[in-house]
Amino acid sequence: MSSRKVVFNISRSYETKQVLGEGAYGVVASAVHKPTGLTVAIKKIEPFSKTIVCLRTIRELHLLNFFRNHENIIGFYDVQRPKDFESFNEVYLIQEYMPTDLHKLNHSLDILDKHIQYFIYQILRGLKTIHSANVIHRDLKPLNVLVNYNCDVKICDFGLARIMGSTMLPLESKLTEYVATRWYRAPEIMLLQSMYTTAVDLWSVGCMMAELYLGYPLFPGKDYKHQLLLIFQYLGTPEGEDLECVKLPRARDYIQLLPRQRAVDVFLYFHNHPRRIQRFGTATINPLGLDLMTRLLTFDPEKRITASEALKHPYLEQYHDPSDEPITKVKLEPDYLDQKSKSDLSIDALKTYLYDAILEMTRSRLK
Repeated sequence: MSSRKVVFNISRSYETKQVLGEGAYGVVASAVHKPTGLTVAIKKIEPFSKTIVCLRTIRELHLLNFFRNHENIIGFYDVQRPKDFESFNEVYLIQEYMPTDLHKLNHSLDILDKHIQYFIYQILRGLKTIHSANVIHRDLKPLNVLVNYNCDVKICDFGLARIMGSTMLPLESKLTEYVATRWYRAPEIMLLQSMYTTAVDLWSVGCMMAELYLGYPLFPGKDYKHQLLLIFQYLGTPEGEDLECVKLPRARDYIQLLPRQRAVDVFLYFHNHPRRIQRFGTATINPLGLDLMTRLLTFDPEKRITASEALKHPYLEQYHDPSDEPITKVKLEPDYLDQKSKSDLSIDALKTYLYDAILEMTRSRLK
């Protein structure tokens, strides 16, 4: 384990090794499954302090299990079965082990264009499946894109994902506090659109792609107003049809009060960016890659390229194979948890729901 003591109350079949990461909602450690020698990642969550953590845990468990066989989504092996309801205070998700993520990789190695092509292709391939199931990930960022030594990519962390009831998803209260790390957050989220779609995930992919080119985040906003300012300095201040897509009157009024910005020349912006030159020199960026990135970083979500469309882009021609880019046969539907407000859901009720879900999920694995 790491220097900080973290207790994992897990089956004796596993031997924990070291803490890999720690966030607000859980701790992840590497472990060895002693019967097979397989190295795994175990995520420990203590969900019963807050309703939102309970809901995150339920969503993640459900969606990890649903997407468990996709090559570009983190493999889900098991969830530890609790001994009894009274002692059920922790959830342990046993997942595929991946040695690094896109954030660490981008800060430790010089990423070549061939790597960017392969990484972005795999992210989009995973997203195509996720979106086909009526799911929005909502928290795509380099830390949630895991990578192994073969440059294989796996999307992880479905705690903020939501199942759509239709093609659009109602906005939650205080959405900007919980959905997507700010630097990768689509403008429609910060402008409090009444509805948003899978397009928010494609914006995040565009931000990650730009970061791979620059070696630095494209929009490192200090708060949501600064974030919007950086976006408008790059894309130009919305006007005409782009402004019309902002449905909330006060958000539209706010934009119209801002100083007018002209869009940058994307090719010149990236080629002349001092951070890129410092790290990568003056080598030419693949113009097809910049074109795909531009289509991902489109202000109007209805004009933004979809995952399926992006996979067909010439930049990814080397990898694109329609017969090997699956969609789900089943579209997930919201359950009763998605239909209720958080104030209607008690911790005890959610604990019971989660306990029963884990028992049902592990029932077939009992010997």
